[in-house]
Amino acid sequence: MTIGLVVSDVDGTLVDKKKQLTPGVIAAVERLRAAGLGFTIISARPRSGVMPLAETLAIDAPMGAFNGGIVFKRDGTVLCHHLIDRVVVEGVFALTEGAAVDTWVFADDLWYASNPDGAHVASERVASNQAPIVRQDFSDLYDRADKITFVSDDAALLAGLADRAKGFADRATIMQSQTYYLDVTALAANKGDGIAALSDAIGVPLTRTAAIGDQFNDVPMFARAGVSFAMGQGPEAVRAKATHVVAGNDADGVAEAIDAILAVR
Repeated sequence: MTIGLVVSDVDGTLVDKKKQLTPGVIAAVERLRAAGLGFTIISARPRSGVMPLAETLAIDAPMGAFNGGIVFKRDGTVLCHHLIDRVVVEGVFALTEGAAVDTWVFADDLWYASNPDGAHVASERVASNQAPIVRQDFSDLYDRADKITFVSDDAALLAGLADRAKGFADRATIMQSQTYYLDVTALAANKGDGIAALSDAIGVPLTRTAAIGDQFNDVPMFARAGVSFAMGQGPEAVRAKATHVVAGNDADGVAEAIDAILAVR
């Protein structure tokens, strides 16, 4: 199989645990581009969190934020934009009422949070490349939410909320981007549809597209891509869904995947 496009997840994949691009990964993307292959990224992050990486890697191809909820270019062009159905927004807020979770809402390119001192706020400040706007009432955002994230280190609690939210599965994408994040996005805002939108916009068939990721929200793009690479530190169930397993994100796993692709060209 001749690969023409590589699509990478960001957190837990493209960047290391400090959420930084390593010299090894930057050099590998340059090798990929020099060989004539395309490279782009798709992430649960908002556009504000994707743009610094796009600048460093000089990505001019379309990219995906909110797992493909927004497909856009570095020059600001938006190719598609999917918002969460208001009925879903109201429903998930009702489901989580009284639950011991922090709530984040992303809308209008801004990040709104219920708890400025939450355990993962500092990390999200880096990932989103912005500070949260603190509030308890999100009702004025119900018609324009890109992503809602419920945050907790209680894995059983989040799993229970995810199970209860299955009733909205025909109207929204509800998945965990990390073990401590339960994300709600538009139905089309999933990495399966997202990688399809990117391959179409870039002009490379899915059969010639490689996907790289580490978490359960990456599995839908593994299923659609011609070949897939799971990061070594990812959950076993995620690794089992990929064509190949490479080193972890702290060991330049993306560079290993890129070199494997280049080796068979």
